[in-house]
Amino acid sequence: MPTKSLRVWFAPILAIMMLLASRAHAELPDFTGLVKENSAAVVNISTTQNPKSQTGMPFDQRQLDQMPEFFRRFFEGPNGPQMPGQQQPLHSMGSGFIVSEDGYILTNNHVVDGADEIVVRLSDRRELNAKVIGTDPRSDIAVLKIKADHLPVVKMGHSSDLQQGEWVFAIGSPFGFDYTVTAGIVSAIGRSLPSENYVPFIQTDVAINPGNSGGPLFNLDGEVVGINSQIYTRSGGFMGVSFSIPIDVAMNVFHQIKDQGFVSRGWLGVLIQEVNRDLAESFGLKRPRGALVAEVLPDSPAEAAGLQPGDIILKYNGEQINLSSDLPPMVGRTKINETAELTVLRNGEEKELDVTIGKLPEDRQASASEEPSPSVSGGPLGVSVANLTAEQRQQMGIKDGVLVQNVGSGPALDAGIRPNDVIRKLNNETVSSVDDFRRIAGNLPKGKAIPVLVMREGQSTFLVIKTEK
Repeated sequence: MPTKSLRVWFAPILAIMMLLASRAHAELPDFTGLVKENSAAVVNISTTQNPKSQTGMPFDQRQLDQMPEFFRRFFEGPNGPQMPGQQQPLHSMGSGFIVSEDGYILTNNHVVDGADEIVVRLSDRRELNAKVIGTDPRSDIAVLKIKADHLPVVKMGHSSDLQQGEWVFAIGSPFGFDYTVTAGIVSAIGRSLPSENYVPFIQTDVAINPGNSGGPLFNLDGEVVGINSQIYTRSGGFMGVSFSIPIDVAMNVFHQIKDQGFVSRGWLGVLIQEVNRDLAESFGLKRPRGALVAEVLPDSPAEAAGLQPGDIILKYNGEQINLSSDLPPMVGRTKINETAELTVLRNGEEKELDVTIGKLPEDRQASASEEPSPSVSGGPLGVSVANLTAEQRQQMGIKDGVLVQNVGSGPALDAGIRPNDVIRKLNNETVSSVDDFRRIAGNLPKGKAIPVLVMREGQSTFLVIKTEK
């Protein structure tokens, strides 16, 4: 009898558990139909680079293993990484996808960079030689063309519609295993990676490995929303953090390469830095946000518009800037000679500035001099400074500033100021001479966070000095 009673009591519980399990199973996405619809437009890309004369010592696997953690691109041969110095053809692999019926293909630039031969293998096992129509190393995009007609094509989505937590899946050729499908969710959007300022990457936990590079990232509508590009790894393999180029960025590059043969980007002409908690406090912001202008480049659109070091750009064309990394992609996708509206914080007040966006130059480098100046002066912040010579100002390309010669214990040392730094602004006031520095430093408010603009090795950056109470 007790056993029967227990059975009667347990049966409803079991039924509820089975119902919940079935509902949970029903809510998981089914990728089978999506994979069948889209696999035919995904291609395998293999490249061959003929041996070239090498100088210097070859790079061995032991050196690679000793590298610290890094962002690794997936450009590897079937037998592992191809090392410089090997006097034999280098064979590499990657993925791509067809975007037009007449044979245009998108992939990563690093998949085909330096290749002497590119072979595209289609889903019907045809192998066709591909021609590079154009590349854009800044966004890591390459446009290829094969001679074929009536090809299957992918359906394009909009990466701007992606949301964190959304299901996505990838099709590619990891380690040469063609048409491998992996799935996961969007972990984050708008990620900024080192040396990739113009690409707001999509971060996912989709398994990506060597050979996946250049392959498509799909949403649950079967639309391409990204191009798989990089992973973050400590082991050299997938560790749950992968990055894709947003398809909105990729298609903009594709159309420019196809239509004009090159890619042009908007240019503002400022060096910016992140606004942390201390900087936010020193500039009177309630919370860290915006892009802090550390330097305005000469003869730039920013200079013509009246932007100044110490301005914090809060909005670009009405769009909020929460992180400094938000700004470069916004500027980069603005058309040349188009007027953009900036909302900046200057001396505690918001201002509206109109700027005519220019064309991003290929290369801009700042120069710096570390030769000491003979004039020395002490200061209340624990730092000794000197006037810059005319030659030093010319070499650095600046009209103001004082050279830091020695840093003793005190607020300056705590702020991270070093010898050979050039202090250009203190508490938002321009420092043109030692006398200026003495005057401003002597009148600083007590117990406050004070912004100080310094130039170090040709780059301007803001630090925060906290004065003693």
